[in-house]
Amino acid sequence: MQSPVVVLNDSLKRESGNKVHHANIQASKAVADIVRTTLGPRSMLKMILDAVGGIAVTNDGNAILRELDIAHPAAKSMIELSRTQDQEVGDGTTSVIILAGEMLHVAEAFIDKNYHPTVICQAYNKALEDALAVLDKISMSINLNDRSMMLGIVKSCLGTKFTSQFGDLIADLALDATTMVVVDGGKGLRDVDIKKYIKVEKVPGGQLEDSQVLKGGVSAIRRLRKTDNNRIAKACGAVIVNRPDELQESDVGTRAGLFEVKKIGDEFFAYIVECQDPKACTVLLRGPSKDLLNEVERNLQDALSVARNILKHPKLVPGGGATELTVSATLKQKSSSMEGIEKWPYEAAAVAFEAIPRTLAQNCGINVIRTMTALQGKHANCDNAWIGIDGNSGEIADMKERKIWDAYNVKAQTFKTAIEAACMLLRIDDIVSGIKKRQPPQATDSSKPTIEREGDADNERMIPE
Repeated sequence: MQSPVVVLNDSLKRESGNKVHHANIQASKAVADIVRTTLGPRSMLKMILDAVGGIAVTNDGNAILRELDIAHPAAKSMIELSRTQDQEVGDGTTSVIILAGEMLHVAEAFIDKNYHPTVICQAYNKALEDALAVLDKISMSINLNDRSMMLGIVKSCLGTKFTSQFGDLIADLALDATTMVVVDGGKGLRDVDIKKYIKVEKVPGGQLEDSQVLKGGVSAIRRLRKTDNNRIAKACGAVIVNRPDELQESDVGTRAGLFEVKKIGDEFFAYIVECQDPKACTVLLRGPSKDLLNEVERNLQDALSVARNILKHPKLVPGGGATELTVSATLKQKSSSMEGIEKWPYEAAAVAFEAIPRTLAQNCGINVIRTMTALQGKHANCDNAWIGIDGNSGEIADMKERKIWDAYNVKAQTFKTAIEAACMLLRIDDIVSGIKKRQPPQATDSSKPTIEREGDADNERMIPE
C-alpha cells in the first residue's frame, strides 16, 4: 500500500469543502448583525473605543466597520464592501452589508443540499440582471432646477442619520456646496468633484445653526497646502504658476470680492469670500463639541455624495424598502416560470431582498410579521411600486407622498456590490493559512558558516579600548 504524500508543512492550517462555506457564511452574518440596528431613521447608535482611548458615536455603517479589528478573512472582505460602497457613491454602506449577509444566509440551505456553488452564483447573477431591469422600470427622472425636490432627496438620505434632528440645515449646506462646484462638461455630462473643491472646516464653539457655505476659501493661517491652493485658484479665477518670473497678468485671479482675517476661538482664519461664479467653496461647521462636529462632518459627507449622485444621474427610486419589495415580488413571479435547478436559488435571492424592509420594520419597533405580510400583499401584483415603510412612524404609506426617495445609482450600486460579493465568498472552497516563521538566532545550527550582511555591521557593538 502506498504511503500518503505530505505536501503542506505541519505549521500550515487548511480548511476545505462545506466547512469553509459554513464558516464564511457565519462570519458574514456576524458582520451584518453588527450594523443591522443602525438602518433607518429610528436606528441605534454605536459607541466605538479605539486603541488610544478615543470615542466615536455613530450609526454610519462604514465608520463603524472600519474601526473593528477582525481576524476572519471572510469578515474582512465584508468590511471592504462597505468601504467600496462609500468610495463609489457615499451612501448605502449599511444596506450593502445587510443585503450581502442575507444573500449568503439563504444560500446556506442549498450548500447543505449539496448544490454546487457555481449553480447558486449563476442564479444570483440572473437575479441581479432582473433586479437592475426593475430599477430602470420604476425609476423617475427629476428636474435639477426644482430645488424643493432636490432638497427632499438629500433630506431623505439624512433621515437615517444623527443630524436629521437639525431639520433642513445640513441638507441646505450640502446642496448649496455641491451645486456651486458643478462643471458642465457638455453632452449632458457634469463633473462634480466634491473631494477636491469642497473643504470642510470644523470650528469648536458656537451653535450648529451658525454653520454656513462660503463662496470661496476659508483656511487656518498657515503655509497653504497644494489642495488649498487649487481651491483658492478655482474660487478667484487664478492660474497657479511654479515660479514668480513666470507670472503674467492673466494669471492673477480677480474674482475674489473680499479678503479678511478672523479669529475664531484660539485660531486665526483667512477668509477669501464674495467671489464671482466660484467653482470651489468651504463649508464652515460650528458646534459645541468635537464629537458632535465629527459626526456632523460624516453626515455632511454622505449628503454631499447624494447631491453629487443626483446631479450626475438625475433619477430616483422609492425609499422605505419599497424598491426592494418591488424587486422581490417581480423576481418571485419570474421564478415561477423558470425551469431547471437554478429556479430555487433564484427564488431565494428574491426573498433575500426583503431583508431591507424587514430590518426597517424591526428598528421601528412595530409588529414585523404583520407589517411584512401587509406589504407583500400590496406588492403581490407588482402594481404598487411606491408603497413602503415610513421609517419614523412605522406606517405603510406611499413613498412619493411622504417624499422618501433614494438615488438610483446608490440603489443599483448596493445591489451589484452585495450580490457580486456574495458570489465571490460562495466560490471559496479552500482556506490555507500559515506564515513562514523566522527561526530565532538560538535555533540556528552553529556548525553552518554564517554570512555577514551589510546591515549586520551597523548592529555590532564597538569594543572599548
